[in-house]
Amino acid sequence: MSLLVVGLSHRSAPVSVLERASLSADAKVKLLHDTLAAEPAAEATVLATCNRIELYADVDKFHAGVAELSTLLAQHSGVALEELTPYLYVHYEDRAVHHLFSVACGLDSMVVGEGQILGQIKDALALGQEQHTAGRLINDLFQQALRVGKRAHSETGIDRAGQSLVTFGLEQLSLGAEVSAWAAGKRALVIGAGSMSSLAAATLARVGVAEIVVANRTAERAERLAGILVASGTGVAARAVAMASVADELAQADVVVSCTGATGLVLTADDVLAAVSRGTAPDPVPRTPADPAPGYPQAGPDAAGVAGVDPGVLARLVAAAEGGRRLADAGAVRVISAPAERDECPIAPDGRSALTGVDANSLELHGTWADQGEAAAHRQPRKGARSQVDARPVRLALLDLAMPRDIDAAAHRIPGVRLVDIESLAEASADAPMAADVDAVRAIVAEEVAAFGAAQRAAHITPTVVALRAMAAEVVAMEVARLDGRLPDLDERQRAEVTQTVRRVVDKLLHAPTVRVKQLASEPGGAGYAEALRELFDLDPQTVASVSRADAADPKNDDPGRAS
Repeated sequence: MSLLVVGLSHRSAPVSVLERASLSADAKVKLLHDTLAAEPAAEATVLATCNRIELYADVDKFHAGVAELSTLLAQHSGVALEELTPYLYVHYEDRAVHHLFSVACGLDSMVVGEGQILGQIKDALALGQEQHTAGRLINDLFQQALRVGKRAHSETGIDRAGQSLVTFGLEQLSLGAEVSAWAAGKRALVIGAGSMSSLAAATLARVGVAEIVVANRTAERAERLAGILVASGTGVAARAVAMASVADELAQADVVVSCTGATGLVLTADDVLAAVSRGTAPDPVPRTPADPAPGYPQAGPDAAGVAGVDPGVLARLVAAAEGGRRLADAGAVRVISAPAERDECPIAPDGRSALTGVDANSLELHGTWADQGEAAAHRQPRKGARSQVDARPVRLALLDLAMPRDIDAAAHRIPGVRLVDIESLAEASADAPMAADVDAVRAIVAEEVAAFGAAQRAAHITPTVVALRAMAAEVVAMEVARLDGRLPDLDERQRAEVTQTVRRVVDKLLHAPTVRVKQLASEPGGAGYAEALRELFDLDPQTVASVSRADAADPKNDDPGRAS
């Protein structure tokens, strides 16, 4: 086995590089055919997702294979080789198997344990089979990876750690609230009708949105997805629209999930701004100084009744809130007591009493909540940092799961818009709470890698064993024919008994050596036994090669149904 994988992922490359290196459907097909046309590769397939691009190939030369596969990845991704090379990783033979099995189990995913990668591995195998670039090794490898991934999910609790990117993205949009409570009654716009968009639509229906609008360039696919949603039994209303209607639907939506195969932006910041402006509720009636904002204390004689708060400071707090300025500008800098940790506005709406026990940090958070200007932050912090939730009212929640991105990153600066994309999901993901399950999956992967290697090494010697038995059968046939010439008086029963006896003798002589040689060949370093067997019995290399070719051409090794 000379399996080689060259690739890049969210672990090795920044999102900006992954976006530029993404492969279209046509590019993947051309990449596979060009890989087979290259001298070192005998078979190949490509695993391309929103956060990884990996080219798998069976090569006969390691260094030449690495050079050729790296060059082809650069050529078809459009990223210069010298720019791409620092982000590429290489795995060979058992390490390549270990890598794919880990990927299949979700250990290498952005969200550890997510199960969507299994569908993507199945798609990669199907692509290789459809293009006739996947041979015995790629078929065996990817089919076993699917089995290993399913085993990991069924035998461990990795599912508890793993979420799909859709679920994880919705959790980030909900700012810590229960997703079902956050989503209830909302209108959702799903752009795209592929596998990821379909998963997003199904998840939105499950968590309780009221309506889902599906926009896609192919009307038939959008209508089909909408029909499936309506028939799902979740009670969601769903309909399909053309891409030309996205601007109108965007203005009416509360949540947008986009995952298309477009190479450019689907939604620009101007598109989002126009939609938010069209969909924003009218401004409230201006208040006079005698008509204070509800939930804020009046500045007046009663203000002195708030323990420990100077009436002058209190008046400035009210003026700052009504004037749209940050409360820190009002001079509230003295710590009164420890802050309460809450996701909503830190100052309750019950007037002056709410200020008692609230420190300057909470007042600062309240200023952010009241301020409809620049966002405090649009992404969750990296692991280990304390969450600083942007508590502004969110008019439009955007989830961009495409690579390259569908939604302009500048959209997060628009007041009332929250954007979560692949980059922010990478920053927010964490796998520490499920260390025991992760360790259990790693043990499964190690066991399966050893078993796969043993099976492949044993399979490598099989053509030689088959050729040996074929040679033995020829010797038996020749000797029986010669016996017929020497003893022509034998009847059919006698001749059959003699023939069967000779065959039994040969089979018994070959049984133990062939079983043992398969066992030895399956162990690490056992590749030399096939060569030794060929030398000892003077087997014709062409005969062995013809057996290998016939085995590789077996329809069972090129059956897309085996990927299920």
